[in-house]
Amino acid sequence: MLAFSALERLVGSVDSCPWGATTGRHVRDFDARAHAATRGNAARPLYTPEEKRRRDASPWTLVQGVLAPAQFAVFLISLGFVLHYLAAGSGEMAATASVLAKTFVLYTIMVTGAIWEKEIFGRYLFAPAFFWEDAMSMIVIGLHTAYVAALLSHALDTQHLMLLALAAYACYVVNAAQFVLKLRAARLAEKDPWHQAAHGMRQA
Repeated sequence: MLAFSALERLVGSVDSCPWGATTGRHVRDFDARAHAATRGNAARPLYTPEEKRRRDASPWTLVQGVLAPAQFAVFLISLGFVLHYLAAGSGEMAATASVLAKTFVLYTIMVTGAIWEKEIFGRYLFAPAFFWEDAMSMIVIGLHTAYVAALLSHALDTQHLMLLALAAYACYVVNAAQFVLKLRAARLAEKDPWHQAAHGMRQA
């Protein structure tokens, strides 16, 4: 029972994360921003009621909830291999394979996350709710792709490849933190009766 509860909390913390992998407001237009400003500190929730309904009904929500912690686990394992290689100068094959595995999981969560975002918000990328998270994700994907390109073209030696992987991983951690902070804030807002009442007044 305790293990199930822990897993439920873990999946729940990322079940609405489009890329696994994550702060801001979900606003659709200038009028909404101006109207929200007149209400003081009452922030618009991450999801409208309809978006929340689509999120809860979408099978891609569960997919993201599974892939996000899976990617983080692969990241931790790969980070260990990469750091071991940089410190000891051995284990090149394991480190390289682990970075490729991390990149594969990242691509998978990117594609499925884009589908999720389209289903919930009506666009594949840069929905207002996750604009800055998506922007950072592009940097993360770019660095992982640069690693694969440099590996296949032999543009960098192994030492520099591993340093490039570390740069990609550092950006990934920032991106993951973006999603975690945003989703935590959204969950707290959903549980705040005053916030919900303020949102109801804005919709009225």
